[in-house]
Amino acid sequence: MAQNPTENYSGILKDLAHTMMSVSRESVNLIKRSDQQQALKLQRKQEWDIYLEFLRMLFNLVDRFSAFYIPIKAQQDFMNNLEDSVTHELQTVLAPSLSSTEIDEMEVMLSVGQTVAESREVYERFKFVVTDQTKERDQYFQFFSERVATKAGASGKKEITSAALLCGVAVVPALKSLFEDAAKPKDDVSSSPTAAEDDTSTSTDAPTKRQTGSATPLAAPEGVNGEALIKLISVISRVQGEEEVETWWGLHPQFRKDLPQDEAKELAKHMNRVTRIVGERYAVVVSLAQAGVSRPVGNA
Repeated sequence: MAQNPTENYSGILKDLAHTMMSVSRESVNLIKRSDQQQALKLQRKQEWDIYLEFLRMLFNLVDRFSAFYIPIKAQQDFMNNLEDSVTHELQTVLAPSLSSTEIDEMEVMLSVGQTVAESREVYERFKFVVTDQTKERDQYFQFFSERVATKAGASGKKEITSAALLCGVAVVPALKSLFEDAAKPKDDVSSSPTAAEDDTSTSTDAPTKRQTGSATPLAAPEGVNGEALIKLISVISRVQGEEEVETWWGLHPQFRKDLPQDEAKELAKHMNRVTRIVGERYAVVVSLAQAGVSRPVGNA
């Protein structure tokens, strides 16, 4: 990889910023659902503090991942640009909805800058390889979940710490997938769905974030009121191991064949994004299910 993050890492920086904000937002909602009585007591500032705590943890995780995928000389610039990307997203999307009064750009910038600095101060003392299941990593997420409970005004509350822990652990494979996808040659990431060489009913579309292997056959289900229904596009997720969740999408062969090349590329672009979002949400839902939590998560 080249050493200019602004020019060469713009794609992953945008995806990381979007993922971090989405995870933080949905995690705050999950924390509130995990203990509805406590949620009624939460003030705006407490919700914002919980949101920022998730961002602190996520900035730290991304910093750890970057050591494996970003050249050493480019790491600092990469993290600085990630901070700018998150700030920009907050200014344009989240800031107005997280405060009863309008938040100006300078306030958001200072908040994110302070969050990044605190992420190093608070979490850097834990020494572990982010992708390895170790005792030190477990302590890291346990420490994080207890901080979330404290900021929610319910220090040590099991329902809240469990929900925070699940959200933290579930985001690891999502971040790993984003970095691995960005590290691949462009031809491997953006292969066109029109590249399939067979006429079978199995779609072998381009690898998307969280995808391995090819999609399953897209069968035509029974019609409704005598009308035939054909599944043209399908998104599938499944659990791989204890933490990994793989998600992929496929096209009906005839639909793929009929699409002009430019439309196929545009469809691939949007479906890759949809698949990544579905995969991230499914990872959280699976983690909750495995832990025996039956509460709904966001719109999943």
